[in-house]
Amino acid sequence: MRHLLIFATAGLASLAACQADSPAVSPASTSYPAPATGSLGLVGDAADVSRPTMGGNVLMGGGTDVDAAFQWMISKSGGGDFLILRATGTDAYNAYVYGLGGVNSCETLLINSRTLANDPQVEAKIRGAEAVFIAGGNQANYVNYWKDTKLEDALNYVRNTKQCPIGGTSAGNAIEGRYYYSALNSTVTSSAALANPYDSNITIGANDFLDTPYLTNTITDTHFNNPDRRGRLVTFMARMSKDDGIVPRGIGLDELTALCIDANGVGKVFGTGTAFFLQQNGSSNYPERCVSGSSLDWYRSQRAVTVYKVPGTATGTNTFDLSTWTGTGGSAQYYYVNRGSLAISY
Repeated sequence: MRHLLIFATAGLASLAACQADSPAVSPASTSYPAPATGSLGLVGDAADVSRPTMGGNVLMGGGTDVDAAFQWMISKSGGGDFLILRATGTDAYNAYVYGLGGVNSCETLLINSRTLANDPQVEAKIRGAEAVFIAGGNQANYVNYWKDTKLEDALNYVRNTKQCPIGGTSAGNAIEGRYYYSALNSTVTSSAALANPYDSNITIGANDFLDTPYLTNTITDTHFNNPDRRGRLVTFMARMSKDDGIVPRGIGLDELTALCIDANGVGKVFGTGTAFFLQQNGSSNYPERCVSGSSLDWYRSQRAVTVYKVPGTATGTNTFDLSTWTGTGGSAQYYYVNRGSLAISY
């Protein structure tokens, strides 16, 4: 049975947080400890290899992992060494990724302190990888432990200089945008965000973590359909527009869905859910009301935010070009907010 993800149930806040535990597969019997600092173990050949790679990014929406997205990463990695990064959890990804075939090895590093994130062995291990995937959990841990460290530098090197694929699911996805919801205080629901766009739990980082191509002025969100996170993503975008004066973009991914973005910015949508691509509808259509203590009002004749919905498929037939912000195989609609209530128009 494939690796189902299990969420903590310690209250509504933790349920709504950007979390996705590791896949529940048993590590293979060939798994053995690797010498790298923070390693939970390695499956495959421990000898480092160097393979030709192609850059790219995977944004995964949480829930059960999408095999096709990992296979896409493996193909971009040239069959080299595949590395899993996380701040909590187990080595369960090792057997899963290695079992998909085509990699020299798969290793998991658990980096749960800034000391580990600045460790030279950790930095070297990341720089030596041909693919890196960031597991789910709590993105606040990634921000607190990893931002402004050697680990951050190594990730940006792997993606932008070495040109290797990097991906993430749930919390791992949440930190891939140039703008990101850090959840440093706690999580926020759509209803709370729409009621007050300056709720203390809306903490947004900008241009100071991962330098991901094609995600300029873009924030991501996951588990888009479980629970409904459309309202909070729109609120994040409203804050970006109001606070920074930009035309914000957002990407929301349902569970069981992945967006695989190649080196040219063209993304294929794999899986059984939908990918949502949001953009403020022009520079003049900023929110009418986005202030602390009042509900969000972003009406603009019911066309405040353009939305393009792309359904996933097993083969990634439907696509979205992030360089032109246009897609194929999807459908268009608009989101708007009327006194704190999100609505859709066509």
